[in-house]
Amino acid sequence: MTTLVRRPIVRGVLLLCLGTLSPASAGPQEGWRDGQIFDRVAEAVLTYPQYTIFDDVSADVANGFVTLAGKVTIEYKRKDLARRVAQVPGVKEVENAITVLPASAFDDDVRYAVARAIYGHASFWHYASMTNPPIHVIVERGRLTLTGVVANEVERSLARSIAASSNAFSVSIELKTDDEMKAILLRRRQR
Repeated sequence: MTTLVRRPIVRGVLLLCLGTLSPASAGPQEGWRDGQIFDRVAEAVLTYPQYTIFDDVSADVANGFVTLAGKVTIEYKRKDLARRVAQVPGVKEVENAITVLPASAFDDDVRYAVARAIYGHASFWHYASMTNPPIHVIVERGRLTLTGVVANEVERSLARSIAASSNAFSVSIELKTDDEMKAILLRRRQR
C-alpha cells in the first residue's frame, strides 16, 4: 500500500518535523521513509534564499517520488526549487507542479500592503523577525489568499480581519493553527 505524505511547507511545520528526526535516526538512502524525505524536502525549500512570504509551496511524497505544488512569484524559483528537491537524498523523482503567479502591478501593491499590515501589527511582530515568517501572502489576479501557520484562532481571526481591509477582489484564509498542524502531522506519522 502506498503512503502519501502531503503537507504545506511552512516554518512551523519544519520545526515540528525536524524536532522529531535526528540525523542519526536516518537510515540508508534506499530505506528512507516518506516522512524523513519530506523533512529534508521542506528544509531544501525553506533554506532556498529566494523563497519569500509571497511564495507558497507544498509537497507530496510517495515512495520517494515527490510532487511539488503551489505558487511562486518568478519562473526561476520554480526551476530552482525542483532542482534543489531533486538533490535531496532519498528522492527518486520530482514532478514540478508549481505555478508562476502572473506579473501584475496591482497584485504587487496588494501583496506589499497586506504584508506590511500583517507583519506591522504588534500581534505579529514575533513572526516578522523570523527568517521565514509563517504567514504567506499569495495574490493572483487580485485574489488574496493567506496560507501558513499561526499560533491560535485569535491570530487567524486577526489576520483575516487585516486581509479583509485590503483592496483585493476576494480574500481566502487557509491559515492553520499550531494545534491543527500538529494533528495533521500526527495523523501522517501514524500511517
